[in-house]
Amino acid sequence: MLPASIPSPDPVWSQFSLGPLTIHTYALCLLAGIVAAAWITDRRLRARGAAPGIAVDVAMWAVPIGIVGARIYHVLTHLGDFTGPEVDAWAWVRIWEGGNALFGSLLGGAVGVWIGCRISGLRFWSFADALAPGLLVAQAIGRLGNYVNQELFGLPTTLPWGLEIRTDAPMFPTGTPEGTLFHPLFLYEMIWNLIGVAVLLFIERRVVRRNEALLADGGTPGAGLRWGRMFGLYLIWYGLGRSWLESIRIDPTSDAPLGIPANIWTSGIAVLLGIAIIIVQGRRHPEPELSVYVPGREPADEDAESADGDAGSDVDTGVDADSSPVDPAGTK
Repeated sequence: MLPASIPSPDPVWSQFSLGPLTIHTYALCLLAGIVAAAWITDRRLRARGAAPGIAVDVAMWAVPIGIVGARIYHVLTHLGDFTGPEVDAWAWVRIWEGGNALFGSLLGGAVGVWIGCRISGLRFWSFADALAPGLLVAQAIGRLGNYVNQELFGLPTTLPWGLEIRTDAPMFPTGTPEGTLFHPLFLYEMIWNLIGVAVLLFIERRVVRRNEALLADGGTPGAGLRWGRMFGLYLIWYGLGRSWLESIRIDPTSDAPLGIPANIWTSGIAVLLGIAIIIVQGRRHPEPELSVYVPGREPADEDAESADGDAGSDVDTGVDADSSPVDPAGTK
């Protein structure tokens, strides 16, 4: 058999100069993921009756607070890298060098979404449901930045898709022989996330068809994957995948309470939180979600549209009639 492996990019690709500015590829990957998530979320919200561009308004709050949360979480779970007499006091703010925890971005981003929704008049859970597929797409794109930085890989492997890591890379395990291949966790997570997009949208579409059938038979449609249920599924899917990936990850500087890496603890909490959201919101809101807006905060033209009597629309059934399991934007 011919030897095979996945080469890591040359460090020169991690950044480039544009006049006096230094552009980091890692930051571009994060930006591309944010743009993709905002676009997908906006399309899904518009299909549910929201004003165009409102996802961008919320993102203006969610993105910066999410970035701060991502960095704080990383620093707190890697205190050994940021404390000590030989450590630069400003190391913790150099976010462009990598070291941004996704779970921290979720916590910080949730605060930003809450603020943005309060200002925009959107329901928090309506936005979260619309965001869920786009969030997985954004996370998949962002992992390319980890690949460029050579900072997300797993245990040594002899599999033909093993990842090459330079011995001078910051995360290369001390004492490991040169030429050792590692599990490409960045690739595993990208694949897991993209499969998750298809799974979530497939389930959503099945619920749409069930509600359409109930409506056609004169029955009362259910709530569908609204009121936070879609986001709950996202937390379960991502938490399950991340818990397995973290169990084979090489990250010797990560603090590990009781010998269990912090991200595995957080992954378990994410799964439990997702289950709790589905159960609690299912009991609180068994009815369809008629609007993504808080009562009294609807745009002026929404009342006029409601007067036209679109009783069979996807807004009335609480689902996206045009969503497709192969199109994360929720359109055919």
